[in-house]
Amino acid sequence: MKKASIIMMVGPLFLLGLYIFPLWNIMLGAPQYPDPLGLNIHINGLKGVNEFDIQNIDGLNHYIGMHTLPKVEDMWEFGTFPTIIGIMVAIGVVIGILGYFNKVGYKWFWGWFVLMSILGLLGMYDFNEWLMDYGTNLDPNAIMKLTHPDGTPMTYKPPLLGHVKMLNFDVTSLPSTGAWLMFVGMMLTLTAGFWGWKNAKEQ
Repeated sequence: MKKASIIMMVGPLFLLGLYIFPLWNIMLGAPQYPDPLGLNIHINGLKGVNEFDIQNIDGLNHYIGMHTLPKVEDMWEFGTFPTIIGIMVAIGVVIGILGYFNKVGYKWFWGWFVLMSILGLLGMYDFNEWLMDYGTNLDPNAIMKLTHPDGTPMTYKPPLLGHVKMLNFDVTSLPSTGAWLMFVGMMLTLTAGFWGWKNAKEQ
């Protein structure tokens, strides 16, 4: 159980990488931009991959009626997510310590994994809802009003995951370093639960 508990203590610490590295990345490539425009999504705000990427993205969006990219104060998530991650890291480490001293069993390790998975899925759902609003809630007075062949207004929702063609832009949305560190940490906690279960079974 001690080996499992040590793994449980280490796993949640990988989530601290979310305070340093971006969670998600969206890249926009087009012939007129030899260097693609990029957006890094952190748990506490948005940053351009390059210095002027956010300004350039907002400039492009203005023509087709999309809102400017939100600042920290515009989205409650940027203030709440860092707190949630900090609490989950602390809970995970405490569970690992209690497991080391045989105060809790391996089921607590799996319980942390399940709770973190639920929070992660809720975060993905919230992110997708933001993308939907961002790409479909357009300014009716936009300079360019583009429509599909059937006459319906064109929307510009970036993909939650993967690649899509929007006008002459190739838009790719993928997990970034922070997301992969979180994945590694969660897999470690799952492993800790497995080792704890195996140890309990042997005893």
